[in-house]
Amino acid sequence: MSAQIPKGNLPVILLKEGATESKGREAQRNNIAAAKIIAEVVHSSLGPRGMDKMLVDSLGDVTITNDGATILKEIDVQHPAAKMLVEISKTTDSEVGDGTTSAVVLAGALLKNAESLINQDVHPTIIVDGYRKAQRKVLQFLKEIAEEVTANDKHILAKIARTSMQTKLVRKDSDHLADLVVRAVVAVAEKEGTKFVVDQDDVKVEKKAGGSMKDSTLVEGIVLDKEVVHSGMPKKITEAKIALINTALEIDKTEFDAKINISNPQQMKTFLDEENRMLKNMVDKVIASGASVLLCQKGIDDMAQHYLARAGILAVRRVKESDMAKLAKATGARIVTNLDDLFEKDLGIAQLVEERKIEEDRWVFIEGCKNPKAVTLLLRGGSQRVVDEVERSVHDAVMVVKDVMVNPSIVAGGGAPETYCATKLRHWAKSLEGREQLAVEKFADSLEEIPLTLSENAGMDPIDTLTTLRSKQQKGEKWTGIDVMKAKVGNMKTGDIIEPLAVKNQIVTAATEAACMILRIDDVIAIAKSGPPMPGGGMPDMGGMGGMGMPGMGGMGGMDMGGMGEM
Repeated sequence: MSAQIPKGNLPVILLKEGATESKGREAQRNNIAAAKIIAEVVHSSLGPRGMDKMLVDSLGDVTITNDGATILKEIDVQHPAAKMLVEISKTTDSEVGDGTTSAVVLAGALLKNAESLINQDVHPTIIVDGYRKAQRKVLQFLKEIAEEVTANDKHILAKIARTSMQTKLVRKDSDHLADLVVRAVVAVAEKEGTKFVVDQDDVKVEKKAGGSMKDSTLVEGIVLDKEVVHSGMPKKITEAKIALINTALEIDKTEFDAKINISNPQQMKTFLDEENRMLKNMVDKVIASGASVLLCQKGIDDMAQHYLARAGILAVRRVKESDMAKLAKATGARIVTNLDDLFEKDLGIAQLVEERKIEEDRWVFIEGCKNPKAVTLLLRGGSQRVVDEVERSVHDAVMVVKDVMVNPSIVAGGGAPETYCATKLRHWAKSLEGREQLAVEKFADSLEEIPLTLSENAGMDPIDTLTTLRSKQQKGEKWTGIDVMKAKVGNMKTGDIIEPLAVKNQIVTAATEAACMILRIDDVIAIAKSGPPMPGGGMPDMGGMGGMGMPGMGGMGGMDMGGMGEM
């Protein structure tokens, strides 16, 4: 008698063993909770009164910072939804440089407020639509209140750089550093028509622990963390003519196996003399061009060093490719790949090339370049941790100055534009029908999370501060924000707290996109990692092979072959 298989009772297995799935509300709650935790991590480091975080990696290296992107990069987040917030902080950092913490705090607030709507049975798609409409409106409002400035007005640019540094460890020396940053960015900016183009990579940043932040300087040229190759070479050359070569001053080894049979010492001497002659030939080509400084991307043979030293040429070898490109921009030299092509017209010019001792290292300074299109900021600080944080602060400042030169529009800082947009949004939301109105109102609440957090971190009463701020904004005082240093609500323009419009646009856009992406997820399927072969279960990733064994052997996976090594 054959067994009857009842219909509908067959289990359907789609996922690999060990895979997990969470659906619907549970998946949304889990994702929103993870994103909120990430926002909470950086929440306390927003603004000039924000706290720093100490991050210790697996090797015990310590990083102390309040830069949102750095914090999230260092903590190595594993949760997939939280990773999206880490990504927006990274893109904000690389795109506009500043506002990384604000973007994450805003995204966290958008998700927290969306959760309350989801709990009231508002469908996530409606929330996403409402958020997207609100985002478009906010960008419009920001454009309305932004003020056009002159792109290369050093006075405005210095204020922008200072505002960016106010929130960092370098605040007390922000005037000195802001001045260096503005001079550096204006020097490397290229004018194309009426607009400026700035490549922040042309501002080289070198850092060295020792001294204080006030000892930081701007070098109108390039600093190489290398030393002069030969002790017999001059250590200082004025009115230098610089050759940049991308070829080794060495004898090439043959690519195929070659043997030279030498049967007597005379042949050996001839062979070595020929090598020396070839090297001298190379050096003679450099001398003939009139170069007094040679910067080489590859190696320089000991004998070639000797000939160069005899000719009084200062040489540096194994210069990084990126530095070679900057040197070409700074000195006006052309990078030569073949010594036969090296002529006087290819040389660059600098007033001074000198090897100097910085702490325990010797570095080569190429400075006094006329109209350099690449410059170096040499940063100093009391300890390695401090210098690292100065470098991060200077990176942000360089980026915001670049943002204003490329897109010369500014808005106030201190939470003023966010409060202004929130007030306008609430007014506009009333014109919407349906549940989208609720989502737009929640977007307005989320924007106010920025001034709320600023006041909280400054030790002010958040509710009182926000109500005062709202009432002043209602009267049309669009520049009113939170003066965190004085712990009161005041005019940001008179306090010189201004930020690039590009940064605000990026914060709103990035935060909204991340929040909408997370809200649209209603199913999380996590695939189990492949483990070792399971007894009777076949090899990993080849689950079907388990049935190939003979009866009673539990498939191939069940065979223990560990003892075969003793045969």
